[in-house]
Amino acid sequence: MSNERGGGMPLVMAGVGEESYIKRIKGKDETKNFLEKLGFVVGGKVMVVSKNNGNIIVNVKDSRVAISKEMAARVMI
Repeated sequence: MSNERGGGMPLVMAGVGEESYIKRIKGKDETKNFLEKLGFVVGGKVMVVSKNNGNIIVNVKDSRVAISKEMAARVMI
């Protein structure tokens, strides 16, 4: 399932198994750089694998990555 919403929404709101494209990343430069190093880049595809205990596990750039819900709230899809 692809998310094509105009205004975007935070990754934290995506459902498990939902495939989306990153529209932008909010936050300070250091936060953006950290997420970019993990593979979260504008235009990149991301899919939520699971959500639990304050963390979200996603597939991004052929890797599985766990990030906090706070970090996921900065990734707009």
